[in-house]
Amino acid sequence: MRTIAVILAGGVGSRFGLGEPKQFAKLAGHNIIEHTIKVFNNSKYIDEIIIVIKLGYEATIEDIVNQRCFEKVTKILVGGRERSDSSLAAINSFEKVKDSENFNILFHDAVRPFIDEIIIQRCIDALGHFNAIDVAINTADTIIEQINDIITDIPDRSRLNRGQTPQAFKLGVIKKAYDYAMKDESFRATDDCGVVFKYLPDEPIYVVKGSEDNIKITHEQDIFLADKLFQLKTIQMSVARTDDFNTKFFAGKTVVVFGGSYGIGKEIVNLVTSFGGKAFSYSRSETNTYIENSKSVENALEKAVIETGKVDFIVNTAAILIKKPLKHMSHKEILDSLNVNYLGVINIARASERYLSLTNGSLLLFTSSSYTRGRSNYSLYSSSKAAVVNLTQALAEEWESENIRINCINPQRTKTPMRISNFGNEPDSDLLSAIDVGRRSLAVLSAEYTGQVVDIKLGRS
Repeated sequence: MRTIAVILAGGVGSRFGLGEPKQFAKLAGHNIIEHTIKVFNNSKYIDEIIIVIKLGYEATIEDIVNQRCFEKVTKILVGGRERSDSSLAAINSFEKVKDSENFNILFHDAVRPFIDEIIIQRCIDALGHFNAIDVAINTADTIIEQINDIITDIPDRSRLNRGQTPQAFKLGVIKKAYDYAMKDESFRATDDCGVVFKYLPDEPIYVVKGSEDNIKITHEQDIFLADKLFQLKTIQMSVARTDDFNTKFFAGKTVVVFGGSYGIGKEIVNLVTSFGGKAFSYSRSETNTYIENSKSVENALEKAVIETGKVDFIVNTAAILIKKPLKHMSHKEILDSLNVNYLGVINIARASERYLSLTNGSLLLFTSSSYTRGRSNYSLYSSSKAAVVNLTQALAEEWESENIRINCINPQRTKTPMRISNFGNEPDSDLLSAIDVGRRSLAVLSAEYTGQVVDIKLGRS
């Protein structure tokens, strides 16, 4: 069953306050619409993408598609004054395609860049049982009806939902609904499910769960919220799960671990070895390796390549935490913190690129929950961990053409020698174990995603 995503980008963004349509506003380094197209282009459920754009911006969107190599984009169409005009432009483009009425078609707002693979999958799965699908989330607010600033009704909140996109249909069904709508001189609709609801009253519209993150960028201030969502976007992973990667994946693989003499790094080394891989551990105590020295890092990687001929994965768990107010830190402590926790990561990333590009490999870094907001008494540690997250996200884009993946682990409080030395003895029930984090780290190394911050937490998922 062929599935087509239609990205509706024909709006003018009158509430946004810019001189151009809001879908071209910058968000996390790219136009909003680029983020949206990328999700559908990378989705395994989408075969084709159609973009419906405002008249006069065809060349702009063509340049974006070509520069970003969005190979699933097959058509760029011009929309109309109303949203329904844009939907119709896409529907009518299939009139001469054989068997097109059985196609799955998903309509999505260009300015909802946080659409994810889970929602797309839910829509496709539901189309196996229904012909029309909406996406919605529960409303947390009380909704009121009013006339002239006076409340006239307060509907039951438990029955109310906030609609999102995509909205998904069998192409023949949505086409039939619009055929009826075009014969209605008073036709007016704000979304495609509304057309089906009004003109095909016997056609049930099934609702799948959306996401609080799947926001629509409507006002200029929404950009600030969206930027923060991009910064803090994470993948949730529970230590309770043990079946989400194949341990045989690491057989014959070469893994280099910086900081592998104790804690999480040591557990990663032990696990790789037990799974049939070759693990190299480099640290100050074991091999006199100093990651703040670029030559030391390069020498370490060269040794691994000399022995095995390649490097598939590189992991950095090396870090130092000096827990005291900045005013009480010596100049040496300040330099040590910055050099190990950030410069060392940069040295590893620079030295890794040449080797990982040959194996389509992966670099795995570590951050801390303190990256989301600076913490008193370890300001340099928390700020350097925020820098590691930004570095991960940036390098994921830089390395995309080389097929190098880079991700960042954000573990919940973990029982390691570094934590014990700074926070003393804490109840084991409140802490992750180093081996739990090590195992989840290998699951991330074996995954196909890149540029992600992966939260590892206690409990079940």
